Amino acid sequence: MTKKLKITLKKSIIGYNKKQKLTVEALGLRRMHQSVIHNDTPQIRGMANKISHLVHVEEVS
Repeated sequence: MTKKLKITLKKSIIGYNKKQKLTVEALGLRRMHQSVIHNDTPQIRGMANKISHLVHVEEVS
């Protein structure tokens, strides 16, 4: 069974640079406190690490 990551947008993207906004959008996050579930892959981990100051990441089974 593959591990999953629950990524929640905890802080507004207003005022941050375009690359960070695009990363948030690429993860599927549209509004604050919205959560998405993705497979735990190096690509998703890397995206979450780049915007770690904006999101909360937790592992789910």
